[in-house]
Amino acid sequence: MEQSESSGPFGFGLLGLLHLGKGTFGEALEALKQGHRVARSGWNGKNMFLFLLPAETVPTKAIHDPVLRQVIEEQVGGETFEALGSIRMFTADKKILTGWLASQTDMLAEDWSIL
Repeated sequence: MEQSESSGPFGFGLLGLLHLGKGTFGEALEALKQGHRVARSGWNGKNMFLFLLPAETVPTKAIHDPVLRQVIEEQVGGETFEALGSIRMFTADKKILTGWLASQTDMLAEDWSIL
């Protein structure tokens, strides 16, 4: 039986295996794009998860960091600028890591789950 994007493997739906904690990295990425949080059972820290901050147009006046605001005003100019999306991690010590990068182990793992 051929797999379609809507049915996914074994008829579970595209993100079905994530609900069972047996998803792939590709399925986890798709879930992030759809606004879900994802995590791996193989991670050591408790309550760690990933989320996506999507790309958006940001008003320059919304930037409170003085160094970043100066860079935006000097290099971009205007009342808005384009911010690229990024995958972020909520860490075990309750901090936000901007620009999380997957390890080879993360990319090959089949223990991804949707939260």
